[in-house]
Amino acid sequence: ISFGVHDVAIHGNFTRKIHLKTPIVSTPMDTVTEAKMAIAIALEGGIGVIHTNLTVEEQVKEVTRVKKYESGFIMDPMCIAPTAKVSELDKLRQSSGFSGFPVTEDGQLGSRLLGLVTKRDTDFISDREAPVSTIMTKVEKLVTVKEGADLLTANKVLRESKKGKLPVVSDQGCLVALMSRADLQKNAEYPLATKDERKRLMVAAAIGTRPSDKDRVRALVAAGVDAIIIDSSQGDSMFQHEMVKWIKQEFTDLQVVGGNVVTKRQAKNLIDCGVDALRVGMGIGSICTTQEVCACGRAQASAVYNVAKYASSRGVPILADGGISSPG
Repeated sequence: ISFGVHDVAIHGNFTRKIHLKTPIVSTPMDTVTEAKMAIAIALEGGIGVIHTNLTVEEQVKEVTRVKKYESGFIMDPMCIAPTAKVSELDKLRQSSGFSGFPVTEDGQLGSRLLGLVTKRDTDFISDREAPVSTIMTKVEKLVTVKEGADLLTANKVLRESKKGKLPVVSDQGCLVALMSRADLQKNAEYPLATKDERKRLMVAAAIGTRPSDKDRVRALVAAGVDAIIIDSSQGDSMFQHEMVKWIKQEFTDLQVVGGNVVTKRQAKNLIDCGVDALRVGMGIGSICTTQEVCACGRAQASAVYNVAKYASSRGVPILADGGISSPG
């Protein structure tokens, strides 16, 4: 052997445009992938697919949790008004998972920054009905950067100031974004993390092929989802063909994963419709009933080999989906 472990590269493509440093995708099952799993796997260089056994609002919430978990600039930080009580702040921390909040004139992003309140400010406050304006660190004592500063500049200011949060303000003193020291630490701990161009973790979400799923797609795109997986045990259907074509027409840059398929013909039909990747596997999971219910399936090694051979000629990545305990 003429190479070492450090020379081995296992990176690959999830879709035509999404590259993974660790080629592992967590499946869209309700016992496997919600925000917690999607965050964990994205930090390690893979990507998670939020399952579709949720209401549209619940699935959007899971996607949003992943997109907000880590970022260079937090473009929509949660703000509070100066009149908010410490007790209200406690509840907000518990529900959101955040510990520090910018205080603005009306409690909204885009209004004048008045200060910043962190857990350190409230730890020893006995009167939980006190307004946060009486305990916050006022804006005059905060380190801030002006709107338009790039990520490297903001990172440098945050490191040198040794502060936990760095507000980004306009010339008029209005809050436009926020930076967090915790994000810098996470960047150092997870160098393989799968991120978009705004330094947010990437996440995919599953949908079905019902007409109502078009509204689901719209909501997921608005939440910032990076890819859509059409979740079907047999993907070469009229319903999936129509859904793929609609998504690619409505959202040209949105990555779409079709499937499941096991033959070259099935792969060709979905690629012709515009998919950016294919899931391969049918009837090979330990609890999968596709072969019994639909009378279709294929041994996974044969399916992966044949579909990959054709898909690679079309520049489309494939995902080996499912288990190997029931080979088909």
